[in-house]
Amino acid sequence: MKLNQEKIDGYNVLFIQVERIDAHNSGELKEYILDMIEQGETNIIVQLERVRFIDSSGLGALLSGYKNTAARSGKLALSNLQPQVLSMFELTRLNRVFEIYADLDEAFESES
Repeated sequence: MKLNQEKIDGYNVLFIQVERIDAHNSGELKEYILDMIEQGETNIIVQLERVRFIDSSGLGALLSGYKNTAARSGKLALSNLQPQVLSMFELTRLNRVFEIYADLDEAFESES
């Protein structure tokens, strides 16, 4: 899975560079997020602008990251969701769990 991580204004932003998060690559995403957390990165924003499809295993990978950051008094938020991806979060009601922002600017404003 192609991922880019950048530190922007004190936040760890994880840019997902693939169009699908599914059973094929969700394990890699989960491990990457867990590695970030183990290295002390507990305030993470996952930018999903390029993602056009996510299945239950992809949702599970993000939820695992959310739970692990929360356990360390951090947080994992999401930004730039495409309409079809946002609808999966709404369908599963995970939009009530995650903080979801329209874009990174909104996420940074909310966090300050």
